[in-house]
Amino acid sequence: MTQRDDIEPAFLPVSDGPAVEWRIEPGLTDYAAALAFMEARAAAIRTDGAAELVWLVEHPPLYTAGTSADRADLLQPDRFPVFDAGRGGEYTYHGPGQRVAYVMLDLKRRREDVRAFVTALEAWIIASLARFNVRGERREDRVGVWVARPDRPPLPDGRPAEDKIAAIGIRLRRWVSFHGIAVNVEPDLSHFGGIVPCGIAGYGVTSLVDLGLPVTMADYDIALKAAFEEVFGLVEGAV
Repeated sequence: MTQRDDIEPAFLPVSDGPAVEWRIEPGLTDYAAALAFMEARAAAIRTDGAAELVWLVEHPPLYTAGTSADRADLLQPDRFPVFDAGRGGEYTYHGPGQRVAYVMLDLKRRREDVRAFVTALEAWIIASLARFNVRGERREDRVGVWVARPDRPPLPDGRPAEDKIAAIGIRLRRWVSFHGIAVNVEPDLSHFGGIVPCGIAGYGVTSLVDLGLPVTMADYDIALKAAFEEVFGLVEGAV
C-alpha cells in the first residue's frame, strides 16, 4: 500500500482557470452560515466556473461531528453547541484563536485523488509551521499534523509524547472540495476536553502559543498563504 510520505505533496493546477481566491473573514463566523456558504460556493465552482476559494475564519466555541463520529466521544454534550458537519472524520473543536481554513478546490483541475489531496493539505500545514521552526509531522494511522513533545513524560507504551496541532476534515462533491483544516494558533486548549478529538484517545493537543511562540493570527496567516502557494499554486487576495 502506498504510504502518505510517498505521495507527491504538490497539488498544482494542470488546467487553466481563474486564480484561487484568498479571503479572510473578520470576527467570528456563525458555523451554520459557513456550511451554507461552502455548499453554495462548491456548487458554483462546478456549475458556473466560479473561482476556487480558500476562506479563513474563526468560529465561536463549538463542536462538530463528522460522518464517522461516535457519540461516546462527545464527553460534555452541553458544554458548547454541537453541529453535524457532513465532512469526513469524527468530533473536533472550533473556537477563537484557531485558524480554520475552508478549502474549496476543483480537483478536476488538479488530480482526482483524495489520498493525494489529504497529503497535500498535510504538507501545506507542515510547511506553514516550519516558518516558525516548528516541526509538524504526519502519522500514517492518524490524519492531521502532530508535534513531538520531548518535554513531556512518554506515553504509557514508552513512545515519546506528541500532541496534535492541526486537524483535517474534508468533503468532496463532484470533485470539488469543501471543509478543510484547523490549526491551533492560540485557542483555549481546555475546550478540547469536552470531546475525544478526532476519536483519538491518549494524546494531547497543542498550539503555537502553547509551544512558547508569540505568534498572532495575522503572523500565521502570512505563513499559511506562502505555504499554500508552494503546494497548490498562486492565489489572489491580500493577507
